[in-house]
Amino acid sequence: VNVWNQCASHLMGFETDDVMGAHLVSRFITDDYKVSVQNVFTKALVGVETSNFEFPLVTKDGARVQILLNATTRRDEQNRVIGVVGIGQDITARINQEQEYARLIDAANAPIFGIDVEGSVNVWNQCAIRLTGFDAGDVMGKHLVNEFITDDYKDSVQGVFTKALNGEETANFEFPLVTKAGTRVQVLLNATTRRDEKNRVIGVVGIGQDITARMAQEQEYSKLIDTANAPIFGIDLNGLVNVWNRNASKLTGFASEEVMGRNLVNEFITEDYKERVQDVFTKALNCEETANFEFPLVTKAGVRVEVLLNATTRRDEQNRISGVVGIGQDITARMNQEQEYARLIDAANAPIFGIDVEGSVNVWNQC
Repeated sequence: VNVWNQCASHLMGFETDDVMGAHLVSRFITDDYKVSVQNVFTKALVGVETSNFEFPLVTKDGARVQILLNATTRRDEQNRVIGVVGIGQDITARINQEQEYARLIDAANAPIFGIDVEGSVNVWNQCAIRLTGFDAGDVMGKHLVNEFITDDYKDSVQGVFTKALNGEETANFEFPLVTKAGTRVQVLLNATTRRDEKNRVIGVVGIGQDITARMAQEQEYSKLIDTANAPIFGIDLNGLVNVWNRNASKLTGFASEEVMGRNLVNEFITEDYKERVQDVFTKALNCEETANFEFPLVTKAGVRVEVLLNATTRRDEQNRISGVVGIGQDITARMNQEQEYARLIDAANAPIFGIDVEGSVNVWNQC
């Protein structure tokens, strides 16, 4: 050692007189780093400089501090190499924080994985291990998309990672992972850009949620809805159709692909009922559900069918309102029959009258 500034003294606890002339590597570098640090200095002594080399120094108190070093060749006025000067940065706190983050990530109760800028896995926590069956050793350094994503999702998943590597993060992206046993698990992913201490993009970290069971349940619900013996339809927050079961298709003549994404009220409700039906849906979107609401739908053939509807608020897995689902009943025949009864009563050649439960008149025919 022939240079030792005040900051080095403050960091290490050794005064200049304590270290001058002492062999830096032998005395102040931990055994596990002696070879690599000596190699950096040897290179610098032949003109090959090193930037951002991390290594530990041992303080006077015996503590270990982490240094980020730039090792620069030192030359005299005749350009002859006379030594090495190292400009360092104490990164002990940063390293400790990173290690704490690593522990938190590894112990998290959600699958967390990360990739570098090449798409190779460099983070794989315990929950990811339990979910997929792959140990960290099985996946580290392997290309996540090429080796663990099903072919039908490779392009879309790669697209999400590419966006994140360009600073455009994605939330709630659904995709499948292939487990070690060859099964397919569904993951809901938040893909976040990963940056180093200089804010340079170094990869992507994904925090996931296993939604395999939820999706299986949704698919079961979807099958039950589709095969129900009642017309069932649903709308999203914008009033656009996103559920249309077989019975609804049978009743209206419109196949599901003809109505999906179209505005239910604007395109399928008769003018005289648009406002009232919209009001029912608006109330349901505000958690005020409606039972036994009668309204007409216009079929593909232009015929008017009468529907008795229960409008129910629809929510997502986080209990946020996502739309309205309506379970209906075709009451066209019943209403036609009621109207026929009303005509027969009114035209009967005998006086007919009726009262409700309060004794108020509600039937009074022509006779």
